[in-house]
Amino acid sequence: MPESPGAEAPRDCALCDRLVEYRALIRAAHPGWYNGAVPSFGDPAARLLIVGLAPGVSGANRTGRPFTGDWAGDLLYPTLAKFGFSKGIFDARPDDGLELTGAMITNAVRCVPPRNKPVGAEVTRCRVFLAARIAALPRLIHIVTLGKIAHDSTVRALGERVAAHPFGHNASSRIGGYTITASYHCSRYNTNTRRLTPAMFEAVFAGVREGLGAAR
Repeated sequence: MPESPGAEAPRDCALCDRLVEYRALIRAAHPGWYNGAVPSFGDPAARLLIVGLAPGVSGANRTGRPFTGDWAGDLLYPTLAKFGFSKGIFDARPDDGLELTGAMITNAVRCVPPRNKPVGAEVTRCRVFLAARIAALPRLIHIVTLGKIAHDSTVRALGERVAAHPFGHNASSRIGGYTITASYHCSRYNTNTRRLTPAMFEAVFAGVREGLGAAR
């Protein structure tokens, strides 16, 4: 099945002036980094989509693969492996040979924002890519949202009101044919403060795995 147009932002996406200017500053300092709108990563036949917030400046913005090169990925990818959503060894490099099986990872905002904080207008402009990414996955039935911003944008991308599907860690709701499960973001801040523990994070994906059935 051909992928829907617009599921991935162009690498040099120009929708958000502030993010374009920030990329230019980073490019001047680090010309060898990926430094563009980071594409989704994973299985086109995914039944699970994980939606993060945005690329980290020295993580995905450097490597060009979501959650690769920063602390959040060091928790996310081993968790996915534990529950049968990947094969190969995660080594925090885009050329490590890791493959996702039955899962895909994307971001609510595809370009790195200053201080890791996109503003509302940037989230809104980038939502067209999130909606198209969801629509381009013909087998998708479960979405895990990492953090409230990603959660709210996903709910809006699906045409629903946020008030009807409030964010709460490991809380699930239904929108159309999709189950949406929210999680605190697997950021270093959340794990250092114990707002999110590895056990709490694993519980989210244990529930997803149970709902989807055994790995196929």
